[in-house]
Amino acid sequence: MAVETQDPAPVTDNAEKSDKEELKKEEDVKEEEKKDEGKENKKEQKETKKKEVVKAPPPPAVHKKDFEKDVVYLYQFNRTPKVPSISPYCLKVETWLKFHGIKYENVNHNGKLRSKQGLLPFVELNGEEIPDSEFIIKTLTTKLEKDMDQGLSGDQTGVQHAMTTMIDNHLNWCFNHWLTRNIDNPVKGYNLNLQNMMGCKIPTPVLQFVVKHTYFKKTTRRLKAAGFGSYTADEVDEMGKKDLKVLSDLLGDKQFFFGDEARSLDLKAFVWLALILNVDKEVKCPLRDYIEEECKNLVGVYDRMKDRAWGEHWAEATGEKLEMNPHIPKPEPPKEEEKKDEAKEEKEEKKDEEKKEKEDKEKDNKEEEK
Repeated sequence: MAVETQDPAPVTDNAEKSDKEELKKEEDVKEEEKKDEGKENKKEQKETKKKEVVKAPPPPAVHKKDFEKDVVYLYQFNRTPKVPSISPYCLKVETWLKFHGIKYENVNHNGKLRSKQGLLPFVELNGEEIPDSEFIIKTLTTKLEKDMDQGLSGDQTGVQHAMTTMIDNHLNWCFNHWLTRNIDNPVKGYNLNLQNMMGCKIPTPVLQFVVKHTYFKKTTRRLKAAGFGSYTADEVDEMGKKDLKVLSDLLGDKQFFFGDEARSLDLKAFVWLALILNVDKEVKCPLRDYIEEECKNLVGVYDRMKDRAWGEHWAEATGEKLEMNPHIPKPEPPKEEEKKDEAKEEKEEKKDEEKKEKEDKEKDNKEEEK
């Protein structure tokens, strides 16, 4: 039986052309896929390298780079013979640290450094700078859990606020009014060596001129702003005496202002009492004389605060020693026996060297003879 067959359709030029285009498209797609794979591989390699490279943490933004954990580093003015610091704010912070037995170190910067706000004192703790005396104490009270005022009643808290405000905004200016009347009041009153205190070698007369035309002028402007510009020196002294009388009456026969425990008011009063009572006897100071004659109980609270916070360190931080860190133990000097041993070792070493030199010379001589 015959089977009908059909001849295949003839291949045209158009069909061949379309086949070639399809092949080319496939090759282009494959080429693009290869390029994409290459890009992805490079991207993965870069990401892997980024993960492998661990960035070093940035250095802390503090002056003390090699700080010890939980140690407070205090930056303040240099010592003076009469008081550890003639800055009430520096004295307040250091007394607070000592009172609570906090581990701290005075950084000896010779008065060259200031906080980011341009002020002293400031502290550094665990790589963080804390400026301003009030904020320093407030921050450290929270961080180190040292609260002087825990347990005060509501009435006591109110009285303390009123009294500290009086000291900050009135007694402060009364004493500063006396301090800036004459350059001899601070210089002779505290036996100041301005070169040592300010950490520079500028002649003392020049430094006195600078103090009068910077610090004194600045304080005078502040006194006027605080309302003291229109009063005479005697009138301002009388105002200061009234403030001291109020504090004396509040203290009475108590150890401290609110009983047997020192509080923030005791700290604040101590700072100004220290500055007033330690003015040299050769210099006339009406507020000092008034305390010693009429408010002897304030001398008592000053002594108790000084003994409790500073102890023997006060004498080491003042006078001729002017120790910045009397609380940090110094390395013991070598004992007599150790000195003798060291001297003996040095002597023996010297003998050995001389013996060796002698032997070397004899050896050289023998070789020359040969």
